[in-house]
Amino acid sequence: MPTEIAPADRAEPVELTGEDLEGKAFDLADLRGKPVVVNIWWSACPPCRVEQPDLNEAAAELGDEVAFLGVNIRDSSAEQALAYVRKFDVPYGSVYSPDGQALLPFAVPPRSIPSTFVLDAEGRIAASVIGKVPSTITLTTLVETVLEETAR
Repeated sequence: MPTEIAPADRAEPVELTGEDLEGKAFDLADLRGKPVVVNIWWSACPPCRVEQPDLNEAAAELGDEVAFLGVNIRDSSAEQALAYVRKFDVPYGSVYSPDGQALLPFAVPPRSIPSTFVLDAEGRIAASVIGKVPSTITLTTLVETVLEETAR
């Protein structure tokens, strides 16, 4: 079930740094200035596999106006996560956090993977879907609401 947060009620920007699946340094702050969709996943998660085509389609539909980022948890190796990325043709990068520390800024409840968050242009959580994204249109609608705020 999606949850939207009014601009006046949003918390501070999410701070997240780490390494991507290729071992390169990553800082979420580098994506500020446009909405960011953050999807938390792991390769053996059945609902993650089911929702991935919807995420890919939303990324294609929304184009360059929006950044997408995966946060991979639980996989024992980056190679395991990269195999998933190749299999599902994931068009965006992921932060690698096998210890789950990257979940902390999102306050994700236990056993709620996958989860997807829409950050506004300032990096604040504007919307969330705890569990599988219901559909491409659900996600694109949440993001379009945030895009409209940015255009104002």
